[in-house]
Amino acid sequence: MPDTPVPQSPALARVAKGDLCAGCGACAALAPGKVTMNVAAPGYLRPVQSAPLAAEQEAAIAAVCPGLTQSVAPQGRKDPVLWGPYVEMMTGHATDDAVRFAGASGGGLSAVLVHLIESGTVDAVVQTTASTDLPIGNMAVITMDRAAITAAAGSRYAPSAPLEGIMAQVAAHRENGKTYAFVGKPCDAVAMRSLCNRDPDVAATFPVILSFFCAGVPSHTGGKEVLAKLGTTLEETAKFRFRGNGWPGQATATAHDGSERSMSYHDSWGGVLSRHVQMRCKLCADGTGVAADIVCADAWESDVAGYPVFEEAPGISLIVTRTDLGAQLINAAKEAGHLTTEPFNVEDLTAIQPGQRERRRALMARLAGRRIVGKPTPRYEGLQLFAAARQNPILRNAKNFLGTLRRSLR
Repeated sequence: MPDTPVPQSPALARVAKGDLCAGCGACAALAPGKVTMNVAAPGYLRPVQSAPLAAEQEAAIAAVCPGLTQSVAPQGRKDPVLWGPYVEMMTGHATDDAVRFAGASGGGLSAVLVHLIESGTVDAVVQTTASTDLPIGNMAVITMDRAAITAAAGSRYAPSAPLEGIMAQVAAHRENGKTYAFVGKPCDAVAMRSLCNRDPDVAATFPVILSFFCAGVPSHTGGKEVLAKLGTTLEETAKFRFRGNGWPGQATATAHDGSERSMSYHDSWGGVLSRHVQMRCKLCADGTGVAADIVCADAWESDVAGYPVFEEAPGISLIVTRTDLGAQLINAAKEAGHLTTEPFNVEDLTAIQPGQRERRRALMARLAGRRIVGKPTPRYEGLQLFAAARQNPILRNAKNFLGTLRRSLR
């Protein structure tokens, strides 16, 4: 007898039809043993359903999945069109030189994590680091001290599913009260915030959510292409670092004999990885972590034309507090000596983050191009997409609409 087909989840089917998966792993967390995250060509993480979902699991996935929905409310905070609600915005860096050097952009995020652990605010951190099995891949880890946090520092431009295993931490919290900070991409933060809003146990387990500005998730194929540009292969590579150890830091492949090959951030991200970003990221309304408590990013210097300069320099982090809790934690980290900051004018952000700026302005036209051919799109509320589109010339919006339409039809 042939195997009986598994009734497919309507939510997961909609995600698959629209190619809307962010790869966060929330669906696997909500349906353990029934949904797992597997690597699918060309090297993205995608859910695989192996058993029928209960009605409550289906409803939870439909409400939590960042590929399907995101809702934002200002709640009295400053709410600029391109950058989302926030409490405070500043620049800064870790006061520990080793943490600052290891981080991709001044070590601001790592410094906050160190503070959260050393102050006893949380017991541990769930974050992403390089996979032990795949040098260009990622895995979620639990860090509990400065050394482990520093070892995990640095951007990882590859798929990651940090929510897939979080119910183990929720179970630990129920047993011993242990609490965690969660660090993830903006889409991961959206899913985590939704989970916290739905489940008091998740909220109690993860009292702090942190994120970073994200330009998109490239596939493993992108990582392999960087290795090829470096004149090496995955088989010859023992370790791979996308960024960090300087600002912006170089993409560095370490061979099994310890020798290294490197290329600049401009060449690795701009020349290779950015061309391998998954579809969901091209339709993202939130590359800036509006669901997190604290968000960090690159506070690039800019040239006379206003474009970011990627020359190596001591790292500087842009630090955005999105909630009152985030603002309190940043102030505490400064008072404890883990972090130093300077004021920052939000009006300067459009110049030093052109990728985020242009994607937000283009998004309304891109979504329209997908919808007109019947492709599912995420449901966004409160993200001011129309106002962002109005910042674009009509011809640029038309170009984004027609380009997306052509790709969707193809």
